[in-house]
Amino acid sequence: MSRGEKRSCGLALVLAAVFVFVLSAGPARGATPTTLHGGAYGFPDYLDPQLSYSTEGWMAMYDTYVPLLTYRHAGGRAGSDIVPGLARDLPTVSDGGRTYTLFLRSGLRYSDGTRVRASDFEFTIERLFKLYSGGAPFYLDIAGARKFERTGKGGIGGIVTNDRSGKIVIHLVRPRGTFVDTLALLFAAPVPPSTPTENQSLEPPPATGPYAIAGVTPGVGWTYERNPEWGSNNGPLMPGLPAGHVDRIEIGVVRGGAAQVRQVEGGRLDWMLGSPPSDLRGKLRRRYAGTQFRADPMLGTDYFWMNTDTPPFDDRRVREAVNLAVDPLALARISGGEVQPIQQILPPGMPGYERFKLYPFNPVKARRLIAAADPADREITVWTDTESPNFEAAAYYRRQLRKLGFTVHLKVVSAIAYFSVIGNARTPNLDTGWANWFADYAHPADFFEPLLSGAAIHPFESSNFGRIDVPSLSSKIAALGKARLGPSQERQYGALDRSFMRLAPWVPYGTPTWSTFVSSAVDLDKLIWNPLFGTDLTSFRLSP
Repeated sequence: MSRGEKRSCGLALVLAAVFVFVLSAGPARGATPTTLHGGAYGFPDYLDPQLSYSTEGWMAMYDTYVPLLTYRHAGGRAGSDIVPGLARDLPTVSDGGRTYTLFLRSGLRYSDGTRVRASDFEFTIERLFKLYSGGAPFYLDIAGARKFERTGKGGIGGIVTNDRSGKIVIHLVRPRGTFVDTLALLFAAPVPPSTPTENQSLEPPPATGPYAIAGVTPGVGWTYERNPEWGSNNGPLMPGLPAGHVDRIEIGVVRGGAAQVRQVEGGRLDWMLGSPPSDLRGKLRRRYAGTQFRADPMLGTDYFWMNTDTPPFDDRRVREAVNLAVDPLALARISGGEVQPIQQILPPGMPGYERFKLYPFNPVKARRLIAAADPADREITVWTDTESPNFEAAAYYRRQLRKLGFTVHLKVVSAIAYFSVIGNARTPNLDTGWANWFADYAHPADFFEPLLSGAAIHPFESSNFGRIDVPSLSSKIAALGKARLGPSQERQYGALDRSFMRLAPWVPYGTPTWSTFVSSAVDLDKLIWNPLFGTDLTSFRLSP
């Protein structure tokens, strides 16, 4: 994520946050609308599509702003499929993968009635750079984007549009197999050219999706209403994109996860988004699993990184021993079931994933490897943030390292600053620590390019925390990144996963889940959990 480390940091916070949306059912003519009440622990990072870089923000706007391409409204692997959004078809790719041509659907209008034009896409990408958005780096391969990033003037020459025909041509400076994926991110969702070049979270831009944000009250909440243009224009012109079953969404701030649980159980709230407090999660699972409580896997990996540049983790035998000494099942228990055990880089559901286990839990073998390596440096620092279950995971990791004969110091940093601290090469004692990664898009390159390639090692804001740089593997990452994803590429990414894990720069231990707790008025079976955008608001159905 280059949502990279920004995304990682944002989602580490998101896992502890609870957001609840209040929805009302879309009635038939003459019917009385039903309303689903709820509360939110707080606001997303932004309610501006060009700025938001968090799961709760993306979920809040998935059904509000539609990019040229979008992700299928489905759960599981199908939810990672890219389908046409405002564009009438998937792009035609030419010039050796450097030119993308799309045509805007005709007749589209924003929720305020303004016509959607092809040139709005160019305005939107320029707005990204003017806002210094965390999503801007995804679009730097567009010809002229780097110059525009520096100057903010002259437009982006690589984007050519025709408002009469709706044609949009995008020229890249180099082939990039993930460019279709980035076109489907909310960062690239068109907004009207009248949108100010400043944070619009208090007055979100007009919508192109089935819902529009109708009002925001700081500290209190925000509301959605149906997009009045959707039924008359947008809906019929965008087949495959659902209109939803509710007419209104109201969000109110309710502090405290335990309080939200009580109110959902009592019927005063109807949807609690996010993980309930860990001490209540087991009870909720036992009492409501399958009826009101569900945990869905996310496209992410929780892991411990090891600094391969410095002792003792510059010795592969030590890194292998640490992998053998960590039990993913124990960490799953520590998380209260919030993390499901894995032992590889790519998570289940990600293209290229193929389950393997190179380091089954074996503390006896781990101690033998340490004895053989006999590291001279046995004093190390373990880094983690303040959030649960990250802190508890690192505490377990420290215990396992001590059992291997290390003297271990635990360094705890605020979650807000954590990824910047461990990504700064000047920070002392960066030996090993906790981290996580959540997919920006459903492409394995989003794990390997920012996390494990030599090009991802920077003095500041680095996301290759293990500082592993294997030229042959970095070249493989770069070569794979140029091609569109297909069966051959998926197999190669799976092999890349094994290659890195044989070098053991990480101790991957789990893929996180997102818990949904709803009232008995909500049809849990019909709720769609999209692996990138979370609970799909259009899938809510309420009992009469």
